[in-house]
This record gives sequence, C-alpha cells and structure tokens, in this order.
Amino acid sequence: MATIHSTALVDPAAVLDPSVTVGPYTIIGPHVSIGAGSTVGSHCTLEGHTTIGLNNHIHSYTSLGAAPQDKKYAGEATRLVIGDGNTIREFCTFNAGTVNGGGVTRVGNDNLFMAYVHLAHDCQIGSHTIFANNSQLAGHVHVGDWVILGGFTVVRQFLRLGAHSFTAMCTLLFADLPPYVTCQGQPASARTVNAEGLRRRGFSAARIATVRAMHKALYRENLTFEASKERILQIAQDKPESQEDAAMMLDFLAAVSPKVGIVRSRRRSVD
Repeated sequence: MATIHSTALVDPAAVLDPSVTVGPYTIIGPHVSIGAGSTVGSHCTLEGHTTIGLNNHIHSYTSLGAAPQDKKYAGEATRLVIGDGNTIREFCTFNAGTVNGGGVTRVGNDNLFMAYVHLAHDCQIGSHTIFANNSQLAGHVHVGDWVILGGFTVVRQFLRLGAHSFTAMCTLLFADLPPYVTCQGQPASARTVNAEGLRRRGFSAARIATVRAMHKALYRENLTFEASKERILQIAQDKPESQEDAAMMLDFLAAVSPKVGIVRSRRRSVD
C-alpha cells in the first residue's frame, strides 16, 4: 500500500504505486494514476484524468489536472500527462487539455517547475526545462527541450519556444522564440545565443560557433526572413558537423506563422 497520511483523501479508484507517499490534507481523485517513487506533499489537489510517471516530487499546495480555464470546455474527459523525474514546487497549477487543443496537456521528463508556475490547457512541455518562479503559460504553448524561463516570464497562447532558448526575468512573449536564442523585455526582443547553457550541455566550440552564425543570419545581417533561412541552409552545407543543429532551426522556422512571427531584435526588424 502507498504511504498515505491519515488526513489525506484518496479515492479508492485512484492508482498509486505502493512506493508513493501522500502528505497531509491532500485530495486525489478517482482518475489519477501516480507512478513509482513519486511523492505528493501536503494540501495538494490532484484531479481529472491525470497520469503522473515515475520519481516525481510534487510539493505543497499544488493543483494538477483541474478543468481548463476555457469557456468552451464542456466537461469532456481531457487529460494531463506528466512524465518522469519532474520537480513541481509549491502552488503550481497545471490544467487538463481541451478537445479543440488535442485533449492533452503534456509534460516531459526531468523538468524543474519552481513556485507558482502555471501551465494552461494543451501546453506541451519537453524535457530538462527550468521554469523559474511565477512563469506563466497561456493555452496551447509548446516548449522545447532544455528551455529556461526566467522568473515572471509570461507567454501568450499558441506560441512556441525552441529547444535551448532562454528568457530573462519579467519577459513578455508575443512571438515564437527560435531555438538557442535568449530574449528579454516587454515585449521580448532577441539578445544573443544561450552560449553558456550550450557549453554546460556539452556543445563543442564548433557547434556553438554554428549557433552564433545562425543567430547572425536571423538578426544581424539585415536579411529578410526567407533569406535568413537560405543562409542557415548554406551554413549547414558548409559545416556538416552542425547539420543537426541547423536542421532543428530550419524545422522551427518553417513552422512559424506569418501572423505570429519570431521574436525580433531591437537593432533591426526581421521580416
């Protein structure tokens, strides 16, 4: 049997691995599943069709799987799916998905969510990310692997943040943030590349140089958006060792909506 505090209310239909621990005054609904090695702190509410994987650590006063804050939601059995090895600190709120958004809010593996983080309906979060205190995502936001959000970052609905990107404290995003790019401001503007983060993840000097060259093509060479993509393709052809990085950037840019665009630099506009 899982170790459940005497004051907690766990529905008999909930599926908890025997190694799970549940703290005081926590409420767990009938459609919740929690995997081995996970811990749930005090005063948490886990509801809806919520699946939580292995070795997650959920701290006090967290709300997971609540109904989406969407007026179109009509009580459908949409889901929240959380992977393995995540740390979810105090007062976080992760909502279930909506039918129109695919029905699932999804979180990957080995992420750190600091206090007061909000993930709205249908967000898709990769792995190895860090969300600092009070980071807030509106609905349908996609966040790639290794992204770091500074404290009080706010992201508008339907945006994408590419892998290895970084936002400074109090950033307000109204456009897609390409991979590797750091941004700051209200609204956000592109600054430079996340070179320190890449070094910590084992990127070679040659790969980082390629990332810098792609950033230059997007933001420093006074090219149109289409010309920037052509320049990045040429970089990939000239530097075979960095084809994977360039391919990820090109895939991201190919999916940019003209109505949304990418985060721009204050030095110039990117058409």
